[in-house]
Amino acid sequence: MVLALKDQFIWDSWYVRGSDTWHGYFLKAPRSLGDPELRHMNATVGHATSTDLIHWDHLGQTFGPAPAPAWDDCTTWTGSVVRGDDDLWHLYYTGTSQAENALYQRIGHATSTDLHNWTRFGDGLALDLTGPNAELYEADHMVGFWHDRAMRDPWVMKDPEGDGWLMFFTARKAGVAEPNAGGCIGFATSPDGYDWTLQAPVFVGGYGQLEVPQVFQKDGHWFCLFCTAAEHFSKDRAEKTATGPSTGNHYLIGAGPRGPWQLAPEFLDGALPPARYAARIVDTDDGLVILGFADRPDGGDFVGHVMDPEPVRVTADGLLELAPRRMAEE
Repeated sequence: MVLALKDQFIWDSWYVRGSDTWHGYFLKAPRSLGDPELRHMNATVGHATSTDLIHWDHLGQTFGPAPAPAWDDCTTWTGSVVRGDDDLWHLYYTGTSQAENALYQRIGHATSTDLHNWTRFGDGLALDLTGPNAELYEADHMVGFWHDRAMRDPWVMKDPEGDGWLMFFTARKAGVAEPNAGGCIGFATSPDGYDWTLQAPVFVGGYGQLEVPQVFQKDGHWFCLFCTAAEHFSKDRAEKTATGPSTGNHYLIGAGPRGPWQLAPEFLDGALPPARYAARIVDTDDGLVILGFADRPDGGDFVGHVMDPEPVRVTADGLLELAPRRMAEE
């Protein structure tokens, strides 16, 4: 029972547990568009609930672009949901505007009391590439060098080392000569989840983009899951990858949420043609599982649903690996 809708493409997703129920959020767009590449400019956020991450009750659209004119009146893309210190639920999301042809991405913020009806905080804008640390990022669209001004996929978590909040996001480092070596994990901090300060990236390199980051701790080890594509491997990273570039989900290993971070020695979950993408690792009562959307696992048409969860384990060496289901059930 995959997370699927007959008349909608589904791709990036994220999850939060409320009481005994899992809430899944996902990008969706009408299959009537025909070409799945058109889905990105026609996305809204859907919502479904589950008790086991397998059987889902669809609740319909939960969020979408603001009325024009607004900084997020074109698209609302991937984000994360957390419960704040104020007992509200907080949605952090990616937004783009029609005025900029969706080429500039920024990070927005909305709140909810019920995990379905969301209200933007102010005009919704939470973070942009501005301020003293903006010079560390590609703060302007590098036309002809990269396809957009990247600042998306916010992952927000409580700071385990203090009283505030941490945000990780997909971005690019300024001044890197090779386009595919400039991808980075951006970073920001907040005392309360409302007022955010841009900080220096916590990781740079290896790929042109490290999409959909997710930072978490398990068994005393820190991980940052991300996804990337074969065409975005840097020259150096491609040469160092014995199996060659692939598309899928990889991860960093860190000393803590602020790093230092380093690439794991082996790609976690990749394939050509791409199978599962934009994955999340969810910590359930029965252990870690991975969920991501089915891309083109058989090399044919885009599938566009979230695949059933598969078990993941932390090895004795502090690495992540996909665990055969029979092993997980022993």
